[in-house]
Amino acid sequence: MTSRKAVRPQADGLSLYLERRRKLVEQALARAVPAVSVRPGTIHKAMRYSLLAGGKRLRPILALAAAEACGAKDPTGVLPAACAVELIHTYSLIHDDLPCMDDDDLRRGRPTSHKVFGEGVAVLAGDALLTRSFGLIAGIKPAKRYPLSLLLEETADAAGSLQLIAGQVADLEAEGKKLLIREVRFIHERKTAAMIVLPIRLGAMVANASPAQLKALTEFGQALGLAFQILDDILDVTATSEQLGKSAGKDLKASKATYPAVIGLEAARKEAKIQTQKALRSLEVLGSRGARLRELGESLLKRQG
Repeated sequence: MTSRKAVRPQADGLSLYLERRRKLVEQALARAVPAVSVRPGTIHKAMRYSLLAGGKRLRPILALAAAEACGAKDPTGVLPAACAVELIHTYSLIHDDLPCMDDDDLRRGRPTSHKVFGEGVAVLAGDALLTRSFGLIAGIKPAKRYPLSLLLEETADAAGSLQLIAGQVADLEAEGKKLLIREVRFIHERKTAAMIVLPIRLGAMVANASPAQLKALTEFGQALGLAFQILDDILDVTATSEQLGKSAGKDLKASKATYPAVIGLEAARKEAKIQTQKALRSLEVLGSRGARLRELGESLLKRQG
């Protein structure tokens, strides 16, 4: 799962940094799940179809950057945790796109899993990715402060009925209803922010973060995750399907509870900026080590799709 080749952390500009980290993650993801030649090939083909479909790889890159902010010199030791979160994220997208959920035909610029493999295999591919994620975490060499059992517990909590699934359920139940902004925030904090916080915390813990560092990074992830989802809400209204790589306007069509729907576009933009600034302030305790995470946070406000 890991290579011993170190990658230079801070000298490169953000674009080159993201490119190198994304390549590192893509290579690790390709090794993380069985090959298509392994029986039954259909399920492994479906898993790889969604997992290796590209994307920004924000979550695993955040895990790597958080580890670096806590003093990790070689990102490869964090790759199992980083990839585990991407497997969970991909499983959630596969299930989210199903006809019984958001019923979407497009993801990362190509047909969704159930459109290619059928609903049954798509469900099982998501299940298999979620299960495999815990196998990856089980292979982590834990740091002194954070035993492996804690890493597993953190992952189960973030992916379970109190966080990710809680947000998905609340999102389904909110369709067609008029919600208060605090109720929309409840959904966003669980459906999206929890899976931003998780890779940041896992990366920090693998790097043996101090309690102060872990607290600051957790606050960073919570604010960043909320800002990220608010921006997704905005882009669903303002961007095209080609820009997004998924169906634009689907939130409005499904009467989803979003920030623009509840408080309007301009107020949503202001709230995204407030949350991003909050995230950046939380990094101050890290000093210069938080520079890369700061760059990542600032780049989010520039997203156009």
